[in-house]
Amino acid sequence: MISLFNEIYLDKKVLVTGNTGFKGSWLSAWLHKLGADVYGLSNGVPTQPSHFEAANLKDRIKYVEKDICDFEEVKKVISTIRPDFVFHLAAQSLVRVSYNDPVLTIRTNVLGTMNVLEALKQVNHPCSAVMITSDKCYDNVEWIWGYRETDALGGDDPYSASKGAAELVIKTYANSFFNKEESNVKVTSVRAGNVIGGGDWARDRIVPDCMRAWSSGKHVTVRNPGATRPWQHVLEPLSGYLRVGQKLTEDAKLNGEPFNFGPPADQNYTVGELIAQMQKSWKGGVDVIQPNRDEKEATLLKLCCDKALHMLGWKANMNFQETVKFTVDWYKTYYEQKEDVFNTTCDQIEDYVKMAAERKLIWVSGND
Repeated sequence: MISLFNEIYLDKKVLVTGNTGFKGSWLSAWLHKLGADVYGLSNGVPTQPSHFEAANLKDRIKYVEKDICDFEEVKKVISTIRPDFVFHLAAQSLVRVSYNDPVLTIRTNVLGTMNVLEALKQVNHPCSAVMITSDKCYDNVEWIWGYRETDALGGDDPYSASKGAAELVIKTYANSFFNKEESNVKVTSVRAGNVIGGGDWARDRIVPDCMRAWSSGKHVTVRNPGATRPWQHVLEPLSGYLRVGQKLTEDAKLNGEPFNFGPPADQNYTVGELIAQMQKSWKGGVDVIQPNRDEKEATLLKLCCDKALHMLGWKANMNFQETVKFTVDWYKTYYEQKEDVFNTTCDQIEDYVKMAAERKLIWVSGND
C-alpha cells in the first residue's frame, strides 16, 4: 500500500466510538489497514445488515458494547485503553429520528460528546482526539455559498441543534481545559455531510433506500428528487479525519481548531441526478411522493473547505461519477456474494489512495 500519514497510526492504540456505524466501520477498517491497534466503543450494531458485520470487523478489532451516555463506563474504557488517538463518531445520526425522539438525540449527541471529553480530561494521558459532528451543526439559512468554520452554529431541527451544541461543548473543553500546560490532551472538531458509500443501511437515506429496493427488484420511493446536495464518498471525510489526527500530533496550534471536509464547491447534484447516475450501474425503478411538510428539509447546505486546504493540505479526491461508481460497485459485490466483504472495502481504500497519489494530493505523502 502507498505510504500515507507518515505511518503515524502504525502500532498506535486508536479508539473509535461509534465504530459499528457506517462511517465508524469504514474508519476502523482503514485504521486496521494502516496497522493501528483499533478499539471500538458502540451501543450495539445500529442496522441490519451493517458494514461492521459484513466486513467481519468484530474479529479484526477490539470492541466493547457500552452506552456513550454512561460516563463511568466511558471513563473506564479510556483509562484502560489509554489510546493515542480517539475518533469520536458515536451519535444519533438521523434528522427524521430526531423529530420522533429529540431527548435521545440531544442526550446522545451532546452528553455523549461531553462524556468523552471529560473522561479524557480526567485520565489526562497523551492523546489526540478528533471529535466528529456534522455539517448540520451550522445554522442553515440556505445561502448559495459554503459555510465556514466561523459561521453561526445551531439549527431548527433537534438533530442540527444537538450538533451545534456538541460543537460548543468541544470548544469549551478545548479552551477551558486542553489549552493548559498540564494538559496532555489535544482536540479538534470536524464537520462533514451528505456522505455516501457501500455498507450504509440507515433508514431514510437515498442510497441505501435504492440499494435495498433494487436488490429485491422493487421501486424506491423518493420524497424530494429536486433537493440539491454536495455528495461525497465516505472515504473523503475519513481521509480528512485521519489527516487532522496526524497534524494534531505534530502541531499543538491546531488544538481547538474546527475543520470542514467536503467535495469541491461545484459538485452539487440533485437527488434525481444521483439516482440517474446510480441507474447507469444498476437499473431500478423510482416512485416519487410528496415530502412530509411537517418536517423541514434543507434544499441546500454546503461547506467551504479552504481552511482544511491551507492548514492541512487536504482537498477532496473524487469527482461525482467516481463517487457513485465506488458506491454502487460495493453494494453489487455485497448483494452478489453476501460473504465477508472486508477485502472489497480494503480494495476501495487502496484504489482511493492510489487515485489521490496520482493526483499528487499532499495528504497522501504527508509532504508539507
